[in-house]
Amino acid sequence: MAKRLKRDVKVGIVMGSSSDMETMMEAVGVLKEFGIGFDVDVVSAHRSPLLAQRYARNVRKKGYEIIIAGAGGAAALPGFMASLTILPVIGVPVVDNALGGEDALHSMVQMPGGVPVAVAGVGKVGAKNAALLAVEILALRDSALTEKLRQYRARLAEEVKQRAKEVKKRILRKKGT
Repeated sequence: MAKRLKRDVKVGIVMGSSSDMETMMEAVGVLKEFGIGFDVDVVSAHRSPLLAQRYARNVRKKGYEIIIAGAGGAAALPGFMASLTILPVIGVPVVDNALGGEDALHSMVQMPGGVPVAVAGVGKVGAKNAALLAVEILALRDSALTEKLRQYRARLAEEVKQRAKEVKKRILRKKGT
């Protein structure tokens, strides 16, 4: 088995419907920011189960190390993926109009013992956090990626400091009037 180069590391992003794309673009943005290769596919556990099965059975051949699966409603896709591969699956409950993503969240976090699906949040924040969790997992074996994560977290902390200063100025300005 040939050892893959770090630049070849891939995450498979899969969604149950094209309507999930807006949410899943948050994951795409994070992976691009960290320079992690990924592919994006649309397969449905309910409407195209054979296609979804083929996707899940071929994730290792495609070089994926992690699957990020987004779905709304009944949200079977992440669990379906997890049942057919031993790769880590991070589910993203997509917010829909009916129940605001709560149904999707419950579907993902109530997996039976032995078939885990990780969930890092709901909706766009969930997609962003799913990708960051994927980065953290991949960084366990990649010191350059670990350093990028440290720099990312330092930027977040600096942004908080700047926002705190702005809030303080605004409040003191209003207090003085």
